Amino acid sequence: MIRDALGNREYWEKWTTFAEWAIEHKKDEARKPAVDKEYEPQYVYGIKNKYRELMLYRYSRGDPVSELGQYFPLLMDMWEEAERLGKDVWSPDTQFTRHTWRVNKDFYMDSFWLVGLALALEIPDDQWQRLLGLIGNEGEDILLDRIIASRAPGRKIGDKLLFPKPYRHLLAAVDAPQDKQPAKLLHFLERWYPELAGGRDIMSKPYWYNSYPDLEIGGGYFGHWCLEAVAAAKAFGLDDSQCLGHPHYPGDLLRPNGPSTHPPRPEAELKPAKAGWLAKLFGKR
Repeated sequence: MIRDALGNREYWEKWTTFAEWAIEHKKDEARKPAVDKEYEPQYVYGIKNKYRELMLYRYSRGDPVSELGQYFPLLMDMWEEAERLGKDVWSPDTQFTRHTWRVNKDFYMDSFWLVGLALALEIPDDQWQRLLGLIGNEGEDILLDRIIASRAPGRKIGDKLLFPKPYRHLLAAVDAPQDKQPAKLLHFLERWYPELAGGRDIMSKPYWYNSYPDLEIGGGYFGHWCLEAVAAAKAFGLDDSQCLGHPHYPGDLLRPNGPSTHPPRPEAELKPAKAGWLAKLFGKR
């Protein structure tokens, strides 16, 4: 079944398939001698992001959760290669802004999402250690450090919350008495997307914000999934029962053997609008 509340079968088939193709195409291009050495590390880093998006495309499409973990080592291969290439290209100031949570909310969120996926999918220890080495920022954030410490007990914990909007609500859920945690986790989930808007400054929004499924415009929408809530639920054993079925909560990540926590959608919403999209996608007739 399609897990996401939006998009029909055609959308999810089309753009999941395209994401798989795009990754291989970009990897082929990356193997060629670089025309622009300064852009090369960012190009490779973009492939790393495509792997993360592919995991979410496949989750939204309804693929088995057990199949998603295969992309973690491939994602980290690309990330490590980008870092290797970037050592000779990125200035100290660029290195700082790319790698420091407190000045780069996008990297903080990306780290949170990957930690959430890693914990939920229970990736092997060697992959977990690679991920922590790439994320860095030990001792910087009281919430994400604590979540990471659930699997890395020696990690230093930060003394402040870097991004109170929306994460103060999640910290409140983590710190709440056990009987209050389910309602507070749901409260965070309900505030998560609206508060990510960041006010009037469009640059403060994540790049995927306000993306929605559209076959004609493009496939930038891979679902608006709150992986941060899953990360906290997995790390601290929070009762997430009140979140199940919420359109932003990927509850199946914590229940890989089913049944699905997402409500079934009417067949009329899922029916493809037309046939032949795959041939058009790759220029075939």
